[in-house]
Amino acid sequence: MWNAAVEGRRLSFHLAGINNQNFIMRDDETGSWWQQVTGESTFGPLKGRRLEQIVHDELTFSEWKREQPRGRVLRPDDGSKWREFSLDWEEKTGKLRVVTEVDPGDAVGPRAIVFGLKVGGEAKAYPLSAVEKQSPVLDRVGEAPVVIVMGDDRKSVRAFEAAVDGQALELFAKPGSSPLRLVDTSTGSEWDFTGKAVSGKHSGRSLKKIPILKDYWFDWKLYNPGTQVYGFAAR
Repeated sequence: MWNAAVEGRRLSFHLAGINNQNFIMRDDETGSWWQQVTGESTFGPLKGRRLEQIVHDELTFSEWKREQPRGRVLRPDDGSKWREFSLDWEEKTGKLRVVTEVDPGDAVGPRAIVFGLKVGGEAKAYPLSAVEKQSPVLDRVGEAPVVIVMGDDRKSVRAFEAAVDGQALELFAKPGSSPLRLVDTSTGSEWDFTGKAVSGKHSGRSLKKIPILKDYWFDWKLYNPGTQVYGFAAR
């Protein structure tokens, strides 16, 4: 998700095409083309500019509704072309050829689903399979302690900086908790899936959310060539 304004000027975007299964957006005001995954303009008067990223979540509707019971839903009209375009999108795109180079030595396959993080210029990918087995995943990206958490629905994933006031936290899932609760070993404070402490010494505090991208490995690697993969030694 990106801020639609550049240097105080709001732009209107429309789908212009698809490049290697990534949307290319075109703004009406300048005719510049923008890459969906990076927010960078690749063609036109604004080439080289980048849109400001907005931290967002990719959740199942059930998880979102539980957190936002009075939230409103924006959906296309029944006759919208978008509905026809998006029908069976995952199934159809999954059959398309990957046109980026495939390294036979890669730790994961090109279409493996990963969760990508970038912190302080460092990038790291967390395979879906690893997050499913180990959630919460405690790690470091660069110098930052991070935690990757899968929700009760076993589909929604969030990432946070695992620290309070500069002190790293060691977090584990509270056995039998529903909804999910994480407990930090230093204070016994309990944290919910939004990153907020609901009890203990840190009650009312919130962990800093880190943008996370659910992506195919081939795509994440293309735009983050120096990325590491969780659970595998850097090459």
